Amino acid sequence: MMGFLKVLFSNSKLIPRSASTQPLGQFHALLGFSSKSLLSFSRFESTNIMKEQPSLFAEHDDDDYFQDMDFPGGKVPITPQMKFISESSEKRLPCYRVLDDDGYPIPGSIFEEVSKELAVKMYSSMVTLQTMDTIFYEAQRQGRLSFYLTTAGEEAINIASAAALSLDDFVLPQYREVGVIFWRGYPLQQIANQLFGNKFDYGKGRQMPCHHGSNELNYLTVSSPIATQIPQAAGVAYSLKMDKKEACAVVFLGDGSTSEGDFHAGLNFAAVLDAPVVFICRNNGWAISTPINEQFRSDGIASKGVAYGIRSIRVDGNDALATYSAIRAAREMAIKEQRPIIVEAMTYRVSHHSTSDDSTKYRPVEEIEHWKTAKSPISKFRKYIQRNGWWNDENESEHRGDIRKQVLQAIQAAEKVNKSSLTDLFTDVYDKLPLNLQDQEKSLRDAVKRSPKEYPSDVPI
Repeated sequence: MMGFLKVLFSNSKLIPRSASTQPLGQFHALLGFSSKSLLSFSRFESTNIMKEQPSLFAEHDDDDYFQDMDFPGGKVPITPQMKFISESSEKRLPCYRVLDDDGYPIPGSIFEEVSKELAVKMYSSMVTLQTMDTIFYEAQRQGRLSFYLTTAGEEAINIASAAALSLDDFVLPQYREVGVIFWRGYPLQQIANQLFGNKFDYGKGRQMPCHHGSNELNYLTVSSPIATQIPQAAGVAYSLKMDKKEACAVVFLGDGSTSEGDFHAGLNFAAVLDAPVVFICRNNGWAISTPINEQFRSDGIASKGVAYGIRSIRVDGNDALATYSAIRAAREMAIKEQRPIIVEAMTYRVSHHSTSDDSTKYRPVEEIEHWKTAKSPISKFRKYIQRNGWWNDENESEHRGDIRKQVLQAIQAAEKVNKSSLTDLFTDVYDKLPLNLQDQEKSLRDAVKRSPKEYPSDVPI
């Protein structure tokens, strides 16, 4: 990793070595942006863009361009030279990092200062997330839950991004962002209720486990199909733009989602409509059993922003301070400048993809252990706050013990609650139940009466 910080947004300048910690306004200035110049930017001024922003992969001399061609959307420079844009760059996009592996700020790094209270809350929430994952995963293995997904290795992305957002921002998650809704105030007991699908679950037991949602917290319910939330996020963001809201849409996705058509459609919509949406991609190395080198030939996800005309940054997703700072900056740009932003968070999925997966079948155990120990985002951030005198071993032991008790109590309470009524399978879609659903409900009830032992006893008929 570089000994000094470089932040790469498309159109940005590199930050000098001598730059020091600055507040967010100066943070933007050091990146080479000014609100005035950005607000005056028009997506139709393609001539200016081409002159000011050379190709990411090829260098051209001004002498090559001797004439402009009028074209819908702006003038296009003409060259007599036959030059193809390179399919790849010899230099990979840099990754923004603040803390080194020992939790020390990298000299010259630029980041948002966090108070003791916020830093401790971020760390304790990351530990809570880790503890929840461990216990809920064990509960699934015991047969008490049908399914579970952990966030192991990605705790910093969950908590740091959530901390950088406002409750007015709309979150469209994938399925590995329970830490985001937890940070927003979603009770631990409600997490357990959703996993067990009991009658207190907001979704009335009709969703898979780990598919949380809350209208009150502006957190749209998780949808199982991959990438469907991406074009939806562009739409949500555009509605916020139309209503002149001081908020943005924030959509989470994995690297595997970029292989779906919805990813490309969503990015294009957001770019063309100047929608205030922040795309946060967890590039964790694996889309279930498919490695990233089989997902795409490009240099990750941030590089795709150039093609769609979207400003982008690559950040160390295992660095809580870097992630927090990047998301804060991205959110401010999205809202103030009414534009989409891509944040590629580089991390590693330490856990299996889900409880239906065994990742040791397609990747070495040594690789997993290396990221679990040497690259742990929780260990790194703990070193940072302990060095500042904000945390100690006693705090650690007390917090982990307390959270473990709370999670176990939540599981025990959720298990004792009955499931939602059979009637709830057919409600909340139509104002008046159509005849075909009435027939289905009658047929199901008849089947239960004929074979009552074949159906769970904790589901009220």
